Amino acid sequence: QVQLVESGGGLVQPGGALRLSCSASRSIGSFRMMGWHRQAPGKERELVATIGITGTTNYADSVKGRFAISRDNAQNSVYLQMNNVKPEDSAVYYCRADYDFRQYWGQGTQVTVSS
Repeated sequence: QVQLVESGGGLVQPGGALRLSCSASRSIGSFRMMGWHRQAPGKERELVATIGITGTTNYADSVKGRFAISRDNAQNSVYLQMNNVKPEDSAVYYCRADYDFRQYWGQGTQVTVSS
């Protein structure tokens, strides 16, 4: 079993920055992939960014050049640096981990972009 806890969400103005963190309950060194997804009200959950075990990253077109995903195996954590945020980035952000042929999800953290 893997527990994931997100933090760092909140209210931010358009053009601002925010850093989300996801802490895992066990070593992430063998996690095949970790990632961030988001879900806005009335919309389906969508992929934001992923990072593989070798550090390979993948981003949704809507966040390329603005968001950056990273992982720190020593801290058992994955991060999402969000820069130049837009109102359409407002959503609940969920951390995901792929391990041992299963997907694990955190409870989510709310990000609201508004002036």
